Amino acid sequence: MLSTNPERVRAMVACAERLGVPRGSGMLRYPAVLGKSKESLKCRSEFLLSEVGLEPMSIAHQPVILSLSLEGRLRPRYYVIKFLKENGLLDGDPSFFTAVKMTEKVFMEKLISPHKEAAPHLAQDYATACKGEVPTNFIFRWTRNRL
Repeated sequence: MLSTNPERVRAMVACAERLGVPRGSGMLRYPAVLGKSKESLKCRSEFLLSEVGLEPMSIAHQPVILSLSLEGRLRPRYYVIKFLKENGLLDGDPSFFTAVKMTEKVFMEKLISPHKEAAPHLAQDYATACKGEVPTNFIFRWTRNRL
């Protein structure tokens, strides 16, 4: 934070306020977010708001989510959870925040491995999505269910 350009900090605070984030929120107390480029924050925010369906205040309360890789973690894990839910394979209802905060090992153990028989391509599709590619077997119903 000490090496961050003050103008950049002011711009990020203004951007956060436009999203409805109050100055005292956790988002502005998480310095890693301020180190991200405006474009990367915009891409992550748009994905989380429009595709995942999160509310701005939910993101503000969990600012670490904005520091995670969109292509390497957020999008692939969203696809896995959505696939499992829409195909009736998910036991319980883990939140998106819980899923993205899990270590890779725990995520695989809890959400991929238990479904090897019912969804044999899930592990490969997840690995493909983590590389930023479009997996071929993530098939979703036409209804747009949000997490």
